[in-house]
Amino acid sequence: MLLKMNTALRLQPLNPEERDELANVESAAIKKLIEKRTNQCCNCCGVTKKLGIRDNWFVQDPCGIVCVVITYLLMFYGEFAVMHVILLPIGFNIYSISQMIIFNFFTIMAFLSHLKAMMTDPGAVPLGNATREKLNDLGLKIGQVVYRCPKCICIKPDRAHHCSICRRCIRKMDHHCPWVNNCVGENNQKYFALFTLYIALMSLHAISLAVTHFVLCVRANWAVPTCSTISPASTTVFLIVLGFESLLFGIFTIIMFSTQLHAICTDETGIEQLKREKAKWEKKTRCLGMKAVFGSPMSIHWFNPLATPRNHIGKEEIYMYNV
Repeated sequence: MLLKMNTALRLQPLNPEERDELANVESAAIKKLIEKRTNQCCNCCGVTKKLGIRDNWFVQDPCGIVCVVITYLLMFYGEFAVMHVILLPIGFNIYSISQMIIFNFFTIMAFLSHLKAMMTDPGAVPLGNATREKLNDLGLKIGQVVYRCPKCICIKPDRAHHCSICRRCIRKMDHHCPWVNNCVGENNQKYFALFTLYIALMSLHAISLAVTHFVLCVRANWAVPTCSTISPASTTVFLIVLGFESLLFGIFTIIMFSTQLHAICTDETGIEQLKREKAKWEKKTRCLGMKAVFGSPMSIHWFNPLATPRNHIGKEEIYMYNV
């Protein structure tokens, strides 16, 4: 078998009939490639090792890391504005306590969903598996062809696309999202969908609280002690910023959540829809599509970011080759 070390962007076919004359050269290249593209948490300060996340998936992209920090800062501001500007001045009564519980529930679930979406392998194809041994294990017949990604030197499954930021081929890649610093693929689509859902609910709840609080305080001419522990002007500024942030991200996440549900129900990823690729696979029904992403059977665990789908009903096989 001859595996051509072509660095062109175009996928190169591998012919099982040819001899592997470049096996040694390719073996060294694969070893170097794997060392370079680990996509794991750094161990520069030793903290990741102590936390037990040293081997977790993490894309070391500066732009993505900045976006993640911005995301957490915006969530922190929402928490601060709702708790310290709106609810705590009211005091501890049934209304304020219930609103605190609801808002903090959405915040915690959004945070956990974001962590899972960011630190879960989205479905990366193993690096450097386009070797003679792997091809022999496939049991290909004479005349059959498989395709290799020249960047990953891996056998590329159907519906997989190469991400230049993750530097890996991702199974059922929907898109790369800088806000979670990761690709959205086969293994973490559930967590990304839940993240957009809980951020949308968090935003809608914050808007309703901000508008209600502002209207009631204006009617009372800011004379009620429950309106604010700071000046009315400062409170107004905090509420305006909170309302603008919540409206902006509420609209954005509602759209993103809707597109994710559409992609799941139609069994087409965002890239496949954008490229208008003809379906060469047997499309799943809406029910099977939801079970493939969120798990089976349908349960409350669909909305739990800590619950990993136990089965893979309706999912693609690990390798589906172009023949």
